[in-house]
This record gives sequence, structure tokens and C-alpha cells, in this order.
Amino acid sequence: MFRPTEKVLNFNVLVMSLSKKIPLVKAIRKAVIKLGSQTEIFGADSNSSCLGAYFVDHFYKMPEIERLQMNRFISFCQSHKIKCLIPTRDGELFFWASQKRTLLKYGIHVMISDPETVEICLDKIKLFKTFQNYGLPVIKTSELIDEIKAKKYVVKERYGAGSKNIGINLNYQEAIQHAQKLSAPVFQPFIAGKESSVDLYVDLQGNIKGIIARSRDLIINGESQITTTCRNKNIEKMCSLFVSTLNFYGHVIIQLMTDKNENHHIIECNSRFGGASTLSLEAGLDTFTWFFLESLGKNINPYPFLRSKSKKRQIRYPEDLVVDL
Repeated sequence: MFRPTEKVLNFNVLVMSLSKKIPLVKAIRKAVIKLGSQTEIFGADSNSSCLGAYFVDHFYKMPEIERLQMNRFISFCQSHKIKCLIPTRDGELFFWASQKRTLLKYGIHVMISDPETVEICLDKIKLFKTFQNYGLPVIKTSELIDEIKAKKYVVKERYGAGSKNIGINLNYQEAIQHAQKLSAPVFQPFIAGKESSVDLYVDLQGNIKGIIARSRDLIINGESQITTTCRNKNIEKMCSLFVSTLNFYGHVIIQLMTDKNENHHIIECNSRFGGASTLSLEAGLDTFTWFFLESLGKNINPYPFLRSKSKKRQIRYPEDLVVDL
């Protein structure tokens, strides 16, 4: 049974690119309560009207990442006892990965992998070439459609989230036409099958603390609206090998497709917490508790990965909040 840790009360948390990531804020608050901490949750976004501002303890309107003055940001964190920083948006991951060692000197811990690892995950060509060299079944990706031998194609942006402006199950001509709409298109073979996501937590020593796979049962705009936990030792072993090849840290998501012959194809990897990753927390992947403890210099070995014995399904839906003015 989890017991609150002593002397973990003096820290606050900052969630970057807060937007409407309300389930994420609620998950962080659960971890704070579990620790018995008086931690306050800060949310940062360049849009002061973002919905998440209503769910954090304090909102910080920050400039666009390109105009952020690091000395002023560090002063802000120090004055508000912020020791834990959680990036959430693909477009900011490399920035925070590049700054994490500097921030650590000031006692600010960032839940992000090393810059080299993040760069590979954000670039689908680099992802393919890197993990192909390790012999892992990452899906073939090329800037040239003629290098992809397939009847149907997937066309997506080379950088960032794969769901952005994606074209799926396109014939040759449709794929070429769709590519013209993208800034840096890449081509992949279209593979029919079951799509899954795998959530992992990698600790400071590079060890996998926990892993949970979940099927993506209903996908809208690239995000799972219905997702279900599942057990597949082959997938878990493959994904564990995947993250052991690079310097990952914190929460990692691997997306893959399983075809009719039960062959697995890794589609992409995100070195951040995902929109539907809250299901994995409910199933025992205690990401934020482990991150907070590690940030405070605590050994997380006494806080084991206790996977739920029951299968769990998550349905994401809009919900209303009414406040007094």
C-alpha cells in the first residue's frame, strides 16, 4: 500500500501549453493528494482564455516559446517554488529537452527525454532510420513515394504529431495530391489492422518502471476517444526494447499497428504524456507520483508498479463546469 512520503511538501508543479488538458491536470492533482503534499498546480499558456486556466491553482500567461527569456522564466519558477515542469506539446518538447540541464542547476526538474532522443522522435525519417538499424519493426518512411512499395499509402507531416493533416488509405495519385498540401510530407505504406498505444515510464536510471498497452478503439482527430487496456507480452517486450535503445526519461508513448498476421509495426513515438494516457494511470502506471518523487531526490523502488488486475476502458467526453462569479 502506498504511504505518503515525509518531507515532500515544499514543491509546486508547472504544466506547459496547458490549453484544454483538463484530464492531465486532474491526474496530477491525484498524484499530489497521494503524496500528502500541499503542492499547487500552475498552468502556462500563451492564450489567457484557455479552458485549462479554470482547473489549475494559478495561471501563468507566458510568451510564445521562441520569445521566452529563460532568466525571467527561472526567476518565476524560483519565486513560486516550482520544482517540477511538465511539457505537453510536440512543438515545445525539443526546447525543454535542450534546457533541462540548465534548469536542473536551479532545482527545476523537467519530465522530458534527452534532446537527441526527442529530436529523433519528432522526425519520422530519423525515427525510421534509427530504429531500423536496431532491427525493430518501425514502419518504412520516406520522402519519396516510389521508395514505398504499397497499394495504399499514408501521407503525413515529417515533423511533430503524426495526426496533423494526415492522409490515410490513399492510392498513388491521391497520396501525391495530398502531399502537396503539407509543408514537409513523408510517405508510409497503409497497413490495415488494430491500432494500439503503449504507455511507459522510464526512471532516471533508464529503467522501465511500468508499461501498459491499450487498444485505440475509437480515434477522432488523431486521439483515442475510446481506449481499452490489454495484455500482450510480445508488444510489451518490443516496446521495452525500443525505449532501451535511446536516452528516454519520464512518460513515453509508442503507437503501433498490428496487421492480420499479428505482425507489429511501430508508427511513431511521443516523448510526452498523451491525451488518453490517463487510462494507463488508472491501470497502475503512476507516472506523476514517480516523477515528483524522483524530482525530490527520492528512491522510487519502494513505490512499485502495481498493475490493475481488471481490464479497463476509458471513454473521453465533453463535460460542463459551472463557476460562481
